Amino acid sequence: MFLHSVNLWNLAFYVFMVFLATLGLWDVFFGFEENKCSMSYMFEYPEYQKIELPKKLAKRYPAYELYLYGEGSYAEEHKILPLTGIPVLFLPGNAGSYKQVRSIGSIALRKAEDIDFKYHFDFFSVNFNEELVALYGGSLQKQTKFVHECIKTILKLYKGQEFAPKSVAIIGHSMGGLVARALLTLKNFKHDLINLLITQATPHVAPVMPLDRFITDFYTTVNNYWILNARHINLTTLSVAGGFRDYQVRSGLTFLPKLSHHTSALSVVSSAVPKTWVSTDHLSIVWCKQLQLTTVRAFFDLIDADTKQITQNSKKKLSVLNHHFIRHPSKHFEENPAIISDLTGTSMWVPVKVSKWTYVAYNESEKIYFTFPLENHRKIYTHVYCQSTILQGVDLSWKAELLPTIKYLTLRLQDYPSLSHLVVYVPSVHGSKFVVDCEFFKKEKRYIQLPVTHLFSFGLSSRKVVLNTNGLYYNLELLNFGQIYQAFKINVVSKCSAVKEEITSIYRLHIPWSYEDSLTIAQAPSSTEISLKLHIAQPENDTHVALFKMYTSSDCRYEVTVKTSFSQILGQVVRFHGGALPAYVVSNILLAYRGQLYSLFSTGCCLEYATMLDKEAKPYKVDPFVIIIKFLLGYKWFKELWDVLLLPELDAVILTSQSMCFPLISLILFLFGTCTAYWSGLLSSASVRLLSSLWLALKRPSELPKDIKMISPDLPFLTIVLIIVSWTTCGALAILLSYLYYVFKVVHLQASLTTFKNSQPVNPKHSRRSEKKSNHHKDSSIHHLRLSANDAEDSLRMHSTVINLLTWIVLLSMPSLIYWLKNLRYYFKLNPDPCKPLAFILIPTMAILGNTYTVSIKSSKLLKTTSQFPLPLAVGVIAFGSAHLYRLPCFVFIPLLLHALCNFM
Repeated sequence: MFLHSVNLWNLAFYVFMVFLATLGLWDVFFGFEENKCSMSYMFEYPEYQKIELPKKLAKRYPAYELYLYGEGSYAEEHKILPLTGIPVLFLPGNAGSYKQVRSIGSIALRKAEDIDFKYHFDFFSVNFNEELVALYGGSLQKQTKFVHECIKTILKLYKGQEFAPKSVAIIGHSMGGLVARALLTLKNFKHDLINLLITQATPHVAPVMPLDRFITDFYTTVNNYWILNARHINLTTLSVAGGFRDYQVRSGLTFLPKLSHHTSALSVVSSAVPKTWVSTDHLSIVWCKQLQLTTVRAFFDLIDADTKQITQNSKKKLSVLNHHFIRHPSKHFEENPAIISDLTGTSMWVPVKVSKWTYVAYNESEKIYFTFPLENHRKIYTHVYCQSTILQGVDLSWKAELLPTIKYLTLRLQDYPSLSHLVVYVPSVHGSKFVVDCEFFKKEKRYIQLPVTHLFSFGLSSRKVVLNTNGLYYNLELLNFGQIYQAFKINVVSKCSAVKEEITSIYRLHIPWSYEDSLTIAQAPSSTEISLKLHIAQPENDTHVALFKMYTSSDCRYEVTVKTSFSQILGQVVRFHGGALPAYVVSNILLAYRGQLYSLFSTGCCLEYATMLDKEAKPYKVDPFVIIIKFLLGYKWFKELWDVLLLPELDAVILTSQSMCFPLISLILFLFGTCTAYWSGLLSSASVRLLSSLWLALKRPSELPKDIKMISPDLPFLTIVLIIVSWTTCGALAILLSYLYYVFKVVHLQASLTTFKNSQPVNPKHSRRSEKKSNHHKDSSIHHLRLSANDAEDSLRMHSTVINLLTWIVLLSMPSLIYWLKNLRYYFKLNPDPCKPLAFILIPTMAILGNTYTVSIKSSKLLKTTSQFPLPLAVGVIAFGSAHLYRLPCFVFIPLLLHALCNFM
């Protein structure tokens, strides 16, 4: 019956939207590189020593614990406290385990063994009982206070030692990183208790899914504090994102705010980290060997030799993090590197006068200096480029940069007007073969402009560049590429002359306004396809151009083709705006609900949900109002009026401030919302029919109620019991039980109607005439109206829509219920409870609606007003609920409450 009410064109549209959504979801969940992280292994059995906490603290936080990580002899030695190392505290994230510390803890232990324990780190980890803090924010403040107490407890373990630490370093995974930042907001917290903060896949900007107000309030408090007190915060902070493999926390959320006066914060994507160069998913970022090795190297370079603790010098800390996580010169870190080299000695000196030069060395027995006179080259060329395939030994100065198979150096000649020669030093290397290449070039011949294709070309057109010269290095400037809704595929075809050895090329996407570079290694000749898309949009004042850097071979020719990738654009829509879809689905259902209420008021019958969805769910009924409000908020007088009325900030304004505006994004999401609303309506209708069939199979057939009673004898008792359940345990539990009661009533009605139709077929026309006639004479005792088959069908249509709305309320309240069930052994009552106020209103409303039939409300004086409310509420859902999902139930219960009141007015 549900499908019969939809014409074929609409059905084709819904199927097409499912296809588009599938393309976008596939790109998000599967359209990324394979996991190239190496697994980190323990060499000895890992042990977690529980640290005894003060009794008052353990009683206040019964679900939380503090552990010290160790292996083998180290673990045995440190069972006898106090400790002598450098403390590092690991904070797990949403549903994270304290045992996730083992990867970095084990690697740091091996590193300490290599230097005979001259320095070593003690890794502590907090057990948060794997709480779902990304879904329920009520425990975030509690976690923050517990971490504060843990820090004080940890520092006491070093009391009396010669080099006792006064602060700890913190590594926070996911929401653990946000908890670490929140420490600074505590009233009695001393900022100097933390000397370094490294966060891994932490959503700093905003919550991934804002499912309750406690999460958003926590974010607002933390971010506002860091912004307002940026001048006084001297905490060196590094945020590492996982890249496109991490579909749980998109990398754009992990970038710390860039403040001109706060230079102690760095944000980088793991694919851009030197010696890592891989994208990590949300869990592998804590065990990815390449990334953990980089982190441990940074930790050991941060040690102050005098204090044997992490340095307090902010400049040095930032230099170390830049060295290991941003730009690695393929040298060990030096705080004050020598910029003048002594070139005296008996080494061989070889002058080189050509503009392009290659040196292949194997088993060199003596040092060689190659000198390039610059006087003549300055007249013809602007830059010099050198690269070496041996990553250690060949000195290309501190300005060099490390890549997976080479290290390279590019110098602009005019920056060194006083230099007479460029010297390349090749040491004696036994048993190793390597190649050193150098060339002088003009910038305009190696910097080539490549405009990207238009967004709406859908991959039908392309742009091509052919690199015919035999250079070693090219920069393709990707013009007009700077928005997150853009996505492209670059295809690089390399054709090489006859060569015996394997040739390696490196292709690097360089984004100058954020550290989100990605590298691709290809063997030539080959055809390589590379995805181009952004985590962070280009800032408005930024004039830089995204670059596609090619480290090539002089024996090959390259063709580069770029075209729009429609599937990846859909992936970006899902990645950046998929979380707002529930708001658009609810908005569509509200519009269909409005149509049903109005048809009941105007014609006396309730039309099918699918029919009303097709008729009423139109974008022009919602989007123009949001656009107009956003436009008016640009005027000072309207903004002041808005603030006087205490209205919350428009969600569209928030998205604009986060550079998340796609063209026509609201229209796209509305269409996806219409599609989802249709299929969810089909699912709810089919579920009711299936459950009613099961009911008839298990119970004897029931009959339609002879008399309609709004309030049955057991209804007040049931309502009171559910309210008590909400007050004493969890509001979401009471909402779920009320929802199940409502579904049971609807299933029972469906079963009764099926039985009635099978036993007593009625004449539909006669039934409708009788129904219309009864509408002209309102019965003064409406609670004793008889229910016909047509009335039952109308009621089921209305109930199906209400179930659809209530299902979304239940889904949005589930996280707090899951959290409560998980912590039931510690706390019988959820506190704070985001669903409790809603439960108090929704429980009696659902109880009354469960006994509501269209025949009892079609003559209500309140019905016309009720039918007008869903439209402005549908606008409100988009305006205030797309970035704050916890507000959706507030917009939904209002028309449901008015619907219930129609029984009495």
